[in-house]
Amino acid sequence: QVQLVESGGGLVQPGGSQRLSCAASGSIFRINNMGWYRQPPGKERELVAAVTNGGTTNYADSVKGRFTISRDNAKSTVYLQMNSLKPEDTAVYYCNAGITNWRGPTPVTATYWGQGTQVTVSS
Repeated sequence: QVQLVESGGGLVQPGGSQRLSCAASGSIFRINNMGWYRQPPGKERELVAAVTNGGTTNYADSVKGRFTISRDNAKSTVYLQMNSLKPEDTAVYYCNAGITNWRGPTPVTATYWGQGTQVTVSS
């Protein structure tokens, strides 16, 4: 079994900063891409940022220059540093990872999700 456990959400004032963490655990052979998605109230889930296992990153236009995604492969953890937060960043943030593990003799890659963490930007 594979689990993604997020931490770091909460209430922050506009202009403030917050850091999210997501740690993968369980039967893992290799972690491929990792990323963060968010779902604002009443809206669809959207990609915020992603990072490959080689360190290549991409960001949604709405967060470029404000958010930074990084990963620590030794800790199987991905981070999202969020600066200059705006009320429109309010959402449930979900960690996402493509993980390969062994099912008997066969490597199988699947997408896993964290449980979500609420980020609220408000004064």
